[in-house]
Amino acid sequence: MIFRQLFDSVSGTYSYLLASRAGGEALILDPVLEKVDRYCQLLRELDLRLVKAVDTHLHADHVTGLGELRDRTHCVTIMGEQSKADVVAMRVADGDRVMIEGLGLDVMYTPGHTDDSYSFLMGDRVFTGDTLLIRGTGRTDFQNGNARAQYDSIFGRLLKLSDETLVFPAHDYKGDTVSTIGEERRFNPRLQVRSVDEYVELMGNLKLPNPKMMDVAVPANMQVGLHQDELKKQGRALSPRDAIANLGRPDILLVDLRESSERAKHGTLTGALHAPYPDIDKSLQPGGMLREVAAATGRRIVFFCAFGERSAMAVAAASKAGLTNTAHITGGIDAWKKAGGPVLTG
Repeated sequence: MIFRQLFDSVSGTYSYLLASRAGGEALILDPVLEKVDRYCQLLRELDLRLVKAVDTHLHADHVTGLGELRDRTHCVTIMGEQSKADVVAMRVADGDRVMIEGLGLDVMYTPGHTDDSYSFLMGDRVFTGDTLLIRGTGRTDFQNGNARAQYDSIFGRLLKLSDETLVFPAHDYKGDTVSTIGEERRFNPRLQVRSVDEYVELMGNLKLPNPKMMDVAVPANMQVGLHQDELKKQGRALSPRDAIANLGRPDILLVDLRESSERAKHGTLTGALHAPYPDIDKSLQPGGMLREVAAATGRRIVFFCAFGERSAMAVAAASKAGLTNTAHITGGIDAWKKAGGPVLTG
């Protein structure tokens, strides 16, 4: 396995690059905008293809690299389902798995630092975001933080992992790089409490100043999406209501870009062809499935995904490949459902 821990000294942020092999698919956790050049250089050096970028929560101390990595690598951006950030192409929930070639991360909802905080368990290690830090815990006094919820996340979830489980947090300010669950149970001063009430009192009396970047980072991290309005101006977007009205038209081919797990969980649309987004470039090249279907049928390809991010990128990829008769459904199947569109389940 390829595993790299990368550090941004300005914000004290750790980012993690994961892949199962050289030349394969890669995933990055908690990327920092100012370090994107370094990530891309490392991807080239290790001959990796970034397919997914994950934020453990909405960060307040740095601007996320999700949007820039999406623009440069066309990767899928991932956060928890509670996230309000518009850059998110795939939202995950407790019990889901984030998969790339050869690797899987188990999704754990661990709120408390924020209400959209997640941890990700992979074999012998857990990426804890800002929920559990090395000899500390993430503050709970802003962004819908809740000390009681954090206590439950730590004592009820994370500390139930084996003592040997490696702990890789999203931040450290003292120079520590890794710990274990057992170490934190024994030596983390904030975990030496006798009750949830004692923990709530402890966290309520920290009296910490707000992060220096908070007023800049939070709004920036909520609005880094693809601006799907641009495709609408170009006539390359269908509103959910228009898409519903056109359902079943013989001159339109609906193409579902989501992963199989998303389709099983959230349902599918009648007559939609499944073409997972990671393979979109191959599918649009000469001899590729979508290119051949479009040429043979003359139908207009209408892409859709979960929230419109992947489908907007697919329209751009199709244009680059010379297929101009394409569009996407604004807001994805999430907006389709909210507009009352029919969904096949089971």
